[in-house]
Amino acid sequence: MDRPSRDDVERVSAAIKSEPVSWRPVTRGGQTAASRWVTTLSDGSTRFVKIAHTDDTAAWIRDEHLFYALAGRRPYLPSFMGWHDDGERPVLVLEDLSGAAWPPPWTRAGVEAVIRCLHEVAESEPPPGLPDARNSQFALDAWPDVAADPSPFLSLGLCSPAWLERHLPALSEASARAVFDGDDLLHFDVRSDNLCLLDGRARLIDWNFACIGNPVFDVAAWLPSLHAEGEPPPERILDTTDEVAAIASLLAGNFGWRGAMPDIADAPHVRPLQRKQAASSLPWAARALGLPPP
Repeated sequence: MDRPSRDDVERVSAAIKSEPVSWRPVTRGGQTAASRWVTTLSDGSTRFVKIAHTDDTAAWIRDEHLFYALAGRRPYLPSFMGWHDDGERPVLVLEDLSGAAWPPPWTRAGVEAVIRCLHEVAESEPPPGLPDARNSQFALDAWPDVAADPSPFLSLGLCSPAWLERHLPALSEASARAVFDGDDLLHFDVRSDNLCLLDGRARLIDWNFACIGNPVFDVAAWLPSLHAEGEPPPERILDTTDEVAAIASLLAGNFGWRGAMPDIADAPHVRPLQRKQAASSLPWAARALGLPPP
């Protein structure tokens, strides 16, 4: 498909306040069923456009729009350039960042740029009305669910039943100590498909999970996917402390439990990604707790 439906063209034109003269589908990245386009306007300028196609993607895009509207211009954000919501398929228009570098592959400079960016995010003033991290996506301590029925977790092949039975108490105890509380702004969904590198800086997109909490979470939750993309293990970037060991344990249970669930129709790439994150985070948690390798 080289352009959206006529109805979606009208929605996008209402958001941009001009009908695009050309369309290019964005196929890289994106974990949900929303459609993504780079549009060109009559003056030659371009815009990135995201169009909801389901009720779930509509809710996520509305949350993302609200964040951009409240946050205003910030150096780690794409510029917000348009919005239209007809109550069915909302349209979000942002700066076109297709000319930036979208890892992987990674460079050391790119990894350091993301770390600097996350520190900058944490040090900036949060927009009003954001939820606490404890009520957001990584707040699920899944080890009690694994203990109640270990078969889904074990189906991923990350460890043997004997290893899990022996070390589940240590993982559960550590995970329960994970500290969510804090006053800092968190992106809470940092992965390579949600960031790019431009002029030596990292930019973060997809802010629908933004929340307030402990900034160690943003760095820690990114590291399993970074390691899965061929970069060093998490402890080479984030020093192992009791706090980090607790978060690593929580992430291992969270990614493993969620990754074993059925695929999501509106976000078909999410479960495979969570399985990759689980495969990196469980060995990290074991090392951080001094357990034998799974």
